[in-house]
Amino acid sequence: MDRGSVPTGDLTGLLHAWNHGDPEALDRLAPLLQAELRVLARRILMREQARNGWQATELVHEAYLRLLGWNKTVRWQNRAHFFSTTATMMRRVLVDAARTRKAAKRDLGLRAPLESFELAAPEPAVDVVAIGDALTALAAMAPRASQVVELRFYGGFSVEETAEALGVSPRTVNNDWNTARAWLQQQLAERDNDGR
Repeated sequence: MDRGSVPTGDLTGLLHAWNHGDPEALDRLAPLLQAELRVLARRILMREQARNGWQATELVHEAYLRLLGWNKTVRWQNRAHFFSTTATMMRRVLVDAARTRKAAKRDLGLRAPLESFELAAPEPAVDVVAIGDALTALAAMAPRASQVVELRFYGGFSVEETAEALGVSPRTVNNDWNTARAWLQQQLAERDNDGR
């Protein structure tokens, strides 16, 4: 992601102005961030392998609507905080959509003859809900490690950018990243073994 397109100071100033209720700040922010948010959305869709018809623009729009309501409770610190929060919001949109689809399948009962289904080569399944649940559990247990995952994996931040955003050393980011990845892999493996 090209973080040089909008100077960090300008973005942080606009985020602070938006926090303080300046409607012009949001009008100026939206076009500045549109391209970067689409890149973030594409990255999230690719990483979560969300083959459910979502387009990057739709995901940005849905997350944007949620952020508008959320802006009353969050105080944007800087660009990294904004992108981390937006990545989290986009992930939640996908998790909510996946839960809704699963509930709809259960409600329908899906009683159709096997011959009526077209079978395609199987793709490795990525359970968006399982990943979302695991990240929520990680955030409750180790908030900074969860932020590192959000920034690195979903936001595409480098180790150095993540360290700067969180106010820690790159070594701390690497430690949190390695610990979080191992913990998440274990949680997802246990969930698979339990057959959930």
